[in-house]
Amino acid sequence: MNYTLNQLKIFLKIVENKNITKAAEELHLTQPAVSIQLKNFQNQFDIPLTEVINKRIFITDFGYEIAKAAESILNETQNIDYKAGAYKGLLVGKLKISVVSTAKYVVPFFLSDFIKHNPQIDLVLDVTNKAKVIESLEANEVDFSMVSKMPELPLNSIELLQNKLFLVGAKNEFDKTKNTPKILQNIPLIYREEGSATRRAMEQYLERNEIKANKKLVLTSNEAVKQAVISGLGYSIMPLIGIKNELLNQELAIIPITNLPITTAWNLVWLKEKNLSPVASAFIKYIEANKARIVDEKFKWFERF
Repeated sequence: MNYTLNQLKIFLKIVENKNITKAAEELHLTQPAVSIQLKNFQNQFDIPLTEVINKRIFITDFGYEIAKAAESILNETQNIDYKAGAYKGLLVGKLKISVVSTAKYVVPFFLSDFIKHNPQIDLVLDVTNKAKVIESLEANEVDFSMVSKMPELPLNSIELLQNKLFLVGAKNEFDKTKNTPKILQNIPLIYREEGSATRRAMEQYLERNEIKANKKLVLTSNEAVKQAVISGLGYSIMPLIGIKNELLNQELAIIPITNLPITTAWNLVWLKEKNLSPVASAFIKYIEANKARIVDEKFKWFERF
């Protein structure tokens, strides 16, 4: 057997995606290059790793067994790299964070300098829906999560940034000062999907003001809601953090309304009983020391709205 670590990495990526083109994209390689490496890897076994049916690639049972072994080997080689770095006094290891979709506009600013100053750290950042964020946190699969609504778990937390939600439309066709919540009864409202913290904040606002939405559209991402509002399909209560450019470009307008904005906060959270790695502990210290500076440098524009 003369397979290489690179072949193991490529095969594992093919198994994860069950698609050579997608695997090539994620590996930043050409499709022919990935196909050649798969063929060279396969030639070292008498049993097929994959089979192609109707132009679709399927992984055989043997292929899955090899993929499991490949993952173990690659993890061990990564650990060797980490140990070599630690021996030289470097901060090394993985930092795993899961965040809700809107937090993708926030979290990179709190990670950037930390990762730049510690290049031996491998960052794994999963941007997903709230349910999966809570699931990965509860299962102890990540070091940290970033949420705007605190889950009912025993957690430690650091508040990072204020989260403000406004009613927005493609343009403001209402009073330029303050409107009452009653205007929401007669306009089409665009919601996030069930389980979204943004949706829950919007629903609670409507409930508090005894508003029943008559026209309703549900979309599954903040970006989809934003584009729908820009196109004129309706209005939505949205986090300010995700609409900065659209407000500045006048593609969206904030509609002044009583008791808005809704104000919450973005929090970095982790399990109370979690045994933090040296990398995770260093990240907390970095956040505590630099949070005020980052907010002042990167989010001062918040004060304009």
